[in-house]
Amino acid sequence: MTIANRQRRVLVRRARLEDFVVRARRTLHLGADSFSICFVTDAEMTRWNRAYRGKNRPTDVLSFPADEPAEGKKERRSKALPGSYLGDIAIAPAVALRNSRKFGRTLDDELRILILHGMLHLIGYDHESDMGQMDRREQRLRRALGLG
Repeated sequence: MTIANRQRRVLVRRARLEDFVVRARRTLHLGADSFSICFVTDAEMTRWNRAYRGKNRPTDVLSFPADEPAEGKKERRSKALPGSYLGDIAIAPAVALRNSRKFGRTLDDELRILILHGMLHLIGYDHESDMGQMDRREQRLRRALGLG
């Protein structure tokens, strides 16, 4: 697992997140090198959000699957084989910090929630089209992983 930090605006304590990533990855039965996480600037996130989602503003998290599902197939969960690389998760810590204040959470917890959310996208969940399945799974995992 790789965690990179390409921004300087918000202090990200990677060591505090690494333990969570290991626990979440094991809970989801994902390999140690099945994805990477990169903390990026708002400007970089805005460019990607505009390019991939048509929204001209930064977002908190984006997932970039290594392999998109076949045409007409809504999920790729069955393709998440042990040892396979699923993709990359980009997180904008400045957006996460604003959201943590808005929702009354610590920044560390907000970052953990975003990492989990990104992981679920990489294994094929899509809250924009799945009739609540991703949200229900995420809530169960949050409780199991101590995120309430």
